[in-house]
Amino acid sequence: MATVSRAADPILRASLRPSPSAVRCCGRIGRTTPSRIPGSGSGSMSVRWKSGPYGYTQAKALVFSEYGEPKDVLKLHTHSISPSLPSSSVLLRTLAASINPADVNTIQGTYGAKPTFSSLIGTPSPSALPGNEGVFEVTSSPPPSSGLAKGDWVIPAKTGFGTWRTHAVADVDAVIKIDKEGLSPVQAGTVSVNPCSAYRMLRDYAHPPLREGDWFVQNGANSGVGRAAVQLGRLWGYRSINVIRARADAESTQALRDELTALGADHVVTEEEFLSREFKDRVAEWTRGSGGGVRLGLNCVGGKSAQTIAKTLGTGGTMVTYGGMARQPVALPTGLLIFKDIRFVGFWLSRWADGDKAAKKATVSEILELVRRGKFRDTPVVDVPWSWETEEMALKEAVQGTLEGFRAGKGVFVFGET
Repeated sequence: MATVSRAADPILRASLRPSPSAVRCCGRIGRTTPSRIPGSGSGSMSVRWKSGPYGYTQAKALVFSEYGEPKDVLKLHTHSISPSLPSSSVLLRTLAASINPADVNTIQGTYGAKPTFSSLIGTPSPSALPGNEGVFEVTSSPPPSSGLAKGDWVIPAKTGFGTWRTHAVADVDAVIKIDKEGLSPVQAGTVSVNPCSAYRMLRDYAHPPLREGDWFVQNGANSGVGRAAVQLGRLWGYRSINVIRARADAESTQALRDELTALGADHVVTEEEFLSREFKDRVAEWTRGSGGGVRLGLNCVGGKSAQTIAKTLGTGGTMVTYGGMARQPVALPTGLLIFKDIRFVGFWLSRWADGDKAAKKATVSEILELVRRGKFRDTPVVDVPWSWETEEMALKEAVQGTLEGFRAGKGVFVFGET
């Protein structure tokens, strides 16, 4: 918690310790809202200026200066943002930001792309800002030529934006405006990763493209991507075989089957059923009359599960790998390459999102329209409240919890009074 007595940064000290005259005239410079900081002691009042004297905006960000477990390396850093913004930049207030496995892998140093470490926001040592997905509200007044206005909602145009913070300054070209009508911050803040991944893999990787009545198979069907693929597939007329991990008891497993079936899954099976010798006969029965068998496989697990997906594909099918939760290599029988002409490719969302801003905007807009019309359901989420008073440990524990087993939903930072 930043206080008058603890401010260390020169700019922050200036913004936190105004002279009496500055406070009196602050209404002409920028609105301020003084508030007592809990735990500051009963004998004195410690004040946080939410808008900052002289128009400075106080902000907080989760940062890390070295790789490691989130609980060990994440720090909550307080800094000030100057009111003097270039005409090409906008001030943003974060509304919601998701916690994805790739974010945790980035902090651990195991992700394929490495973040940029800098002291741009005044950290004691060069640090990186995690978080690739979120939604922001424009709080400054950009020029009309920018296409943005105060109050608009925007999402990052590219990955690596650093969404785990209360405020940000960004170039107008670094964000994409979305139509916020009929949407919640969580809906808008979770559209860029899982739904977009499912959309692009279903649309872009089968050759020729999937048509109504075609089949696809996927493991990790209960994941955010898996749930999105089930729903989009149903909307587009595709048939799906969905593989899940069995839960602790038969009732819980059946409840999950029923949940995915309600979303549009044609068949839901456990990993044990999927890996059994009899499973190929069930697939043959399900897909009889389809013409090409199973044409597309989506793999986020690896190991034996990926190998079984490959064996399930029909001649000329394609398996797309976009994750490796089992941390086991994908071993493929040579015969599938020679005799069935199976294609094996990888999908990395960052490559697509960072390479085609227009396509990302169009994909996001289409998915959000489905959300508005009630045709696409949100992935189950666990709200992680983040207000100015939220302690560092609570935020770190929420990130660390992403590594746990079965979870009630995807963690999302939901920002309150910041």
